[in-house]
Amino acid sequence: MFDFLLSPIPGLILLAVLAFLIVLLYARSIYKNAGPDEALIITGKKSKKTVVDGATLEQSGQRVVHGQGVFITPFFQKAFKISLRSRAIEITAIAQDKMGITLTVEAVAIVKVGDDPDAIRAAAQRFLGQDKNIDNFALEVLSGSLRSSIGATDVMTIIQKRDELGASVLATARESLANQGLDVDSFEIKGISDANDYIKDMGRAEQAKVRRQAEVAEHQANREAQEAAIAAEQAIAVAQNTLALRRAALQLDTDKAAAEAAGARPLAEAKTQQAIVQEQELTAQRRASLRKAELESEVNAVADAEAYRIRVTAVAAADAAVTAANADRDSRKSIAEAIRAEGQANADAILARGAAEAESTRLSAEAVAQQSEALIQLRMVEMLPRIAHELAAPMSNIDNLTVISTDGASQLSKNVAAGFSEVDAMLSSTMGVGIRDLLGSFVGGAVAGQGLAKAATVEPAGERAPDAASPEDSTWTRTESQ
Repeated sequence: MFDFLLSPIPGLILLAVLAFLIVLLYARSIYKNAGPDEALIITGKKSKKTVVDGATLEQSGQRVVHGQGVFITPFFQKAFKISLRSRAIEITAIAQDKMGITLTVEAVAIVKVGDDPDAIRAAAQRFLGQDKNIDNFALEVLSGSLRSSIGATDVMTIIQKRDELGASVLATARESLANQGLDVDSFEIKGISDANDYIKDMGRAEQAKVRRQAEVAEHQANREAQEAAIAAEQAIAVAQNTLALRRAALQLDTDKAAAEAAGARPLAEAKTQQAIVQEQELTAQRRASLRKAELESEVNAVADAEAYRIRVTAVAAADAAVTAANADRDSRKSIAEAIRAEGQANADAILARGAAEAESTRLSAEAVAQQSEALIQLRMVEMLPRIAHELAAPMSNIDNLTVISTDGASQLSKNVAAGFSEVDAMLSSTMGVGIRDLLGSFVGGAVAGQGLAKAATVEPAGERAPDAASPEDSTWTRTESQ
């Protein structure tokens, strides 16, 4: 980085930038341009002389540039700007016409520097840097030309032909202005007046003449209007007379028509009544026919509906009877099948129960034959819950129980225990075996039961068919069935 700064390259770049800036500033200083309302006059060149047809013409060395830019040579050429804008100049001139009447004429002129290079050079030579002098010079020249033109004509011409006065002023002043490099775009007369009311007096005669003509015309118009009014009234009277006659004729026709209408009215009413009666008869006949048709339609509709109802009812009743018969038949079949099945089931159940009871009785007899005492004890143990139930049955039917005892509610349990004691004493006295003895020998009864089970398994169930039962077994089965 430092090597680059110490090298000559940065210096060369700086010099190039400075040279560019200097060239830019120099070009700006030597380049001049003119606006759209300006013109440049470039001076510094020598004038040229040329000979045309033996006459020597000198061409100015001044160069005129309009609406563009140009480079100038420094130290040898200079550029000056001059405005080309239009200027409105108010002019008031007091002068006497050729009849000696003093008039005051007001006008406005539009003045500007000419467009051609010679006019621009002439204006630059005289008014460069002094634009206000253009207004003053143009004002003086145009005022003089206006006064001169007023003196050459009369007031009536000025009043009636203002354009001619303006053209005369321009024709007189244009040459003087062109010598100064100026041009007039337009010149208009704004107003004409005089201090002695001459123009007003000139108008009075005309006004009187016009007023007189107007009065005559007014009288003539009034007379014509009156004549027209009279003619109109006459026409109105004639029209009213004609109208009255016409109304009378119309009234006559109306009365005649009214009389005819009055005479024709009863006849017309009679004819109308006849027509009404005929129409009523036709209406009554049509109404009767319509009512007859309605009654026939109603009767037929009712009969058809009743026949249809009876037919549908009969068909429905027949279908219902067939359905009911089928249902009753199926129901009876079902009931018969159920009764038969139930009877068969009852018979099978009775047969099975009888066979089972017979087998149980046989086994019990065999067990009694083998272990009679233990079996009796077992039966007595099985009866103990039923005995207890029978002892408590009277108490279960009691809704409200009042215990009168010093022991309270525990008296009930004592009573139950006393009942069991009485049962134990009864068994001991009648069978020689008490409840304690039964419970003590329950183990022996269990062994006896095992012996019975073994005895039952020794004999196969198929050796003895139900049909081969003994007469005692059959008797037992019948008894149980009954």
